[in-house]
Amino acid sequence: MPGDNRLLVPREYRTLSEVRSAIGGRMDRAHIDSLFDRLDWFETLHPLCLGDTPLRVFQQTEDACEAWLFLLAPSARRLTALANWYSFAWSPIFLGAPDTRQQARLLENIARHLLRDQAQINLYPLALPGPLIGAFRRAGWFAVQRPMGGRYLLHVDGRDFASYWAQRPGRLRNQVRRKARLGRYDLSIHDKLTDTLWQDYVDVQAHSWKAPEPGLNFLRVLAQRESDAGTLRLGFARLDGRAVATQLWTVEHGTALIHKLAHDSTQDEGSPGTLLSHAMFAHAIDQDRVATIDYGTGDNDYKREWMDERIPLHQIDLFNPRRASSWIPAARTCISALVG
Repeated sequence: MPGDNRLLVPREYRTLSEVRSAIGGRMDRAHIDSLFDRLDWFETLHPLCLGDTPLRVFQQTEDACEAWLFLLAPSARRLTALANWYSFAWSPIFLGAPDTRQQARLLENIARHLLRDQAQINLYPLALPGPLIGAFRRAGWFAVQRPMGGRYLLHVDGRDFASYWAQRPGRLRNQVRRKARLGRYDLSIHDKLTDTLWQDYVDVQAHSWKAPEPGLNFLRVLAQRESDAGTLRLGFARLDGRAVATQLWTVEHGTALIHKLAHDSTQDEGSPGTLLSHAMFAHAIDQDRVATIDYGTGDNDYKREWMDERIPLHQIDLFNPRRASSWIPAARTCISALVG
C-alpha cells in the first residue's frame, strides 16, 4: 500500500557506476536544473577530490517517486554528505515530483534504515535544513542544527547592469573608476575552454595569494564539461598578454555561479581581480540575462560589496541514541551549539 513505511525498503549503492546503471539519465542535465544535484557532479567530485573515502548512496522509492542521499563513510559508524568546498549546497535529491508529505516519508524511511548500523551523521552545507532534520528526528535520531557560515546571492530583479552598479557602495565604484582609467589590463570572457586558456588559469592560480589549488583536476573536468554545454564563463585580466587574474563562472537556467577566482598577488595595486569582476557581472546581467548570481559559500568581506543578500548555511549533526558511543559526541555538539 503506498505510504506504508513497513513496505519501503531502501536500496544502497557503494559505487557511482552502480548508481549510474540504476538511474540511467534521470539525474542528468536534461532533467535536473541544479549543477550540485546532478549525477555527473558526484561522478567528478568523488574520484578527483574524495576518492579515498568510501561511498554509501541510498535510494528510497514509493510509487514513481524517489529520494536519494549521496553520502560518504569516513568510518564504519559515521556518515557525511558527499560534498566539499566546491559544493555550494548539499541536499536530498527527489525524482518524480513527490509532494512535501511524500518527501518526508521517503526521508524518514532512509533515516530509520540508517539507525541499524550508524552512530553519527554530519550533513553540510544545507540551506533548508528543516525537512531533513524533521525526518531524522521522527525516525528516532537525536539532531543538532548549527549555523555554519553563509552564501551570498544577488537577485537582479530586472535591473540592467548600470542600475545594479549605481547601487553598489561608493568605495567599490570609485575603485573601479580609478583603476579602469589607467587602462592597464585587457579583459576577456570565454565560453569555450582550450588547453591554452586552461594553462593561463593554472598560471594565475600558481601566482595568487591563495594556497595551492588542491582540486585542479576536478576544476579542469568541470570547466570542460560546462564548456561543452555552453555554460562556461572563464574570465581573464591580462597585462602585456600575460594572465594576471581569472574567474571561473557557469551560467545556466538564469543563475550564474561563481566557482573560483584568483589574481597574481604582485598585481594587487592595480586591482585586476576587481576590474574582472566588474566585467563578469556586466556580462552575466546584460548579456546572459541572469536572474540570480550566486557567490557560493564563505563569509568573505568582499562579497558583501557585490551582493544584496546573505542566506545562512547550516550543519546538521545526527546521533543514534541507541549507540552509547554517540552520547559523548552528542553532548559536546550540543554544548558547542549553545556556546555558538
